Amino acid sequence: MYTYIWNKYLPVIRILLKKSSAGDQLLSLNREDFERAGTGRKAGYKFVIAFTDGKVSNVISGSELASHLASAMLEDEPTKAVLRTGQFEVILNTKFQLTIKNTTPQPVETETTVAIEAE
Repeated sequence: MYTYIWNKYLPVIRILLKKSSAGDQLLSLNREDFERAGTGRKAGYKFVIAFTDGKVSNVISGSELASHLASAMLEDEPTKAVLRTGQFEVILNTKFQLTIKNTTPQPVETETTVAIEAE
């Protein structure tokens, strides 16, 4: 039901996924697209999808909207390739704003101490 809408946004979502390593990305969606396709305003347009290494890592089966987005993202090979590079969260709030976060843990830089021997 929502797949065709998500496919429309997919090129922008892919770009924002790539940019998310520099910080959270926000995409404002057209509310009317979803309200026309859905069962009405009480459908609960709010979800979080967690992706880890190219797979959904949380339960989204309760949200048809989230399930359709996850399917669209994983069926698109260029998007799936980006998702395989780390951990991401895709969050939709009630204002139809999609936030994309790169939650990949950053490597911890360790100090290396070099002992210099006196001659």
